Amino acid sequence: MSRSVRTRPEGSGQALSEAYDTALLDLDGVVYAGGNAIAYAVDSLATARAGGMHLAYVTNNALRTPDAVAGHLTELGIPTGASDVITSAQAVARLIAEQVPEGARVLVIGGEGLRVALRERGLEPVDSADDGPAAVVQGYGGPELTWGRFAEACYAIARGVPWFASNTDLTIPGARGIGPGNGAAVEVVRIATGAEPQVAGKPLPPMHRETVLRTGAERPLVVGDRLDTDIEGAFNGDVDSLLVLTGVTDGAQLLAAPPHHRPTYVDADLRGLLTSQPEVTEVTEDGEGFRCGGWTATAGAERLELEGDGEALDGLRALCAAAWTAAGEGVCELDSGKALARLGL
Repeated sequence: MSRSVRTRPEGSGQALSEAYDTALLDLDGVVYAGGNAIAYAVDSLATARAGGMHLAYVTNNALRTPDAVAGHLTELGIPTGASDVITSAQAVARLIAEQVPEGARVLVIGGEGLRVALRERGLEPVDSADDGPAAVVQGYGGPELTWGRFAEACYAIARGVPWFASNTDLTIPGARGIGPGNGAAVEVVRIATGAEPQVAGKPLPPMHRETVLRTGAERPLVVGDRLDTDIEGAFNGDVDSLLVLTGVTDGAQLLAAPPHHRPTYVDADLRGLLTSQPEVTEVTEDGEGFRCGGWTATAGAERLELEGDGEALDGLRALCAAAWTAAGEGVCELDSGKALARLGL
């Protein structure tokens, strides 16, 4: 690898809202789920903003417009302007505009967020493969997206029209649980056509570029719940990240994370923005094991071992250090079930 391999979560003597100038916050699974605010999100963000931290909302969900997202956040008690929202629809619209003629038609398989973003770039959204599109763009369209829309994409792609996707998240969290995301829909078209789309969303560079252009962040902190989009996107952009455990990532997945999925910090929820982060230290007496708070974690021959007591998150941080150190540039395959059970995770 071209950069050092992270082997433990970092500590911070300052509250993260003081150490970084801008929080680049994912939405689904971080701020809200199924339209409802996640516990502690509203108050935590208000406190961070009052302390001078700029809040920007960066989402792979291309369904809603920035105006709609900002309105929803404001209704939840998080005052937000449309300029504070960056979507994968905006990132993919810029990507398309760089490759097709000005004013070109684009076949839209998705929702209003894609249409607004395309018009912002001077492109014309259309609904049929027979409308002469210069590109096909696919984004999350919600449960109303019908099978016939996928067929339109396939007809156009079969005629040689280039295909773009806002993002490829396989799942999306909601009020009733985890549902299929745009990546699942992209797979339908991929299987039917054998084609490969150009993808704009997290964790890929077009989304990071869009975010930097729109926020002007100098010391950004990516805050997310997904290892394969939020945390990998931060890794690709060479910026720090905070993983919150309010969405799709559980303890076992975190311990098995490869280097590009290992966050800088780990916390339970957005209250983690307002606090310092504890150090994870190596146990120096015998050169083995890692300590955080009242917990000590070691990597055994077959499983991760955990001793002590205290805050569950401290135990998880210590386990991350043991697992990531044992794995190096690979993936930790040691059994973590018993250790995580001790933490209630």
